Amino acid sequence: MIRFENVSVQYPNGVRALNDISIRVRKGDFVFIVGPTGSGKSTLLKLIYREIVPTSGTVLVDGEDVGTLKPSQVPYLRRKLGIVFQDFKLLPQKNVWENLAFAMRAIGKHPREIRRRVSEVLNLVGLSHRCDAFPHQMSGGEQQRAAIARALVNYPTVLLADEPTGNLDPETSWDIMQLLEQINTHGTTVLVATHDSQIVDRMKKRVIQLESGRVVRDQEEGVYQHTNLTEDLCCGA
Repeated sequence: MIRFENVSVQYPNGVRALNDISIRVRKGDFVFIVGPTGSGKSTLLKLIYREIVPTSGTVLVDGEDVGTLKPSQVPYLRRKLGIVFQDFKLLPQKNVWENLAFAMRAIGKHPREIRRRVSEVLNLVGLSHRCDAFPHQMSGGEQQRAAIARALVNYPTVLLADEPTGNLDPETSWDIMQLLEQINTHGTTVLVATHDSQIVDRMKKRVIQLESGRVVRDQEEGVYQHTNLTEDLCCGA
């Protein structure tokens, strides 16, 4: 589903964000990308949705080399992906319903399908009763649920979440993670970049740990731990 083959990223300022990493994520996996600030978590996700390209190596999404895509092809890649950010990135002048509908209209969906799908996804994330609310009228947890709904509305095969609980209290954070787990059980591949060790330990999912741009651990049903040893990758097709 997603493959990194000897991928390195060096930014123009000389910072080397990733250093020769090779990983594979299977279809239907739930994976935590963990590590301290500056370890390369966000860079890894940005490579998947082609916000940046690797300095060297290859990133494959569904068999497609995303680093070689023409700019005109990138929107088609992103239609396969749902992206959730820590700061939500909801359109402030639109209510919840309109935020989701806008994402569908942008790719030319029919109004009838928009009405059906928006209702379906709002029900999934538990926000049907808040469909008329604007972002500033909602709690942080509600805004994150709305952001997740928007990421799901166009049927992505992969959901990427970059620190989705970073601005939330522990109880709300756990609710959001349970929602992501529920989404995963429906077949969506989920990758979550986080530094929240308690969430990682409770979820008992696969953990890929980064330190200084290198993979130091890739463990099924792992916990968030610090290690200086680079372990062999345990990857499936």
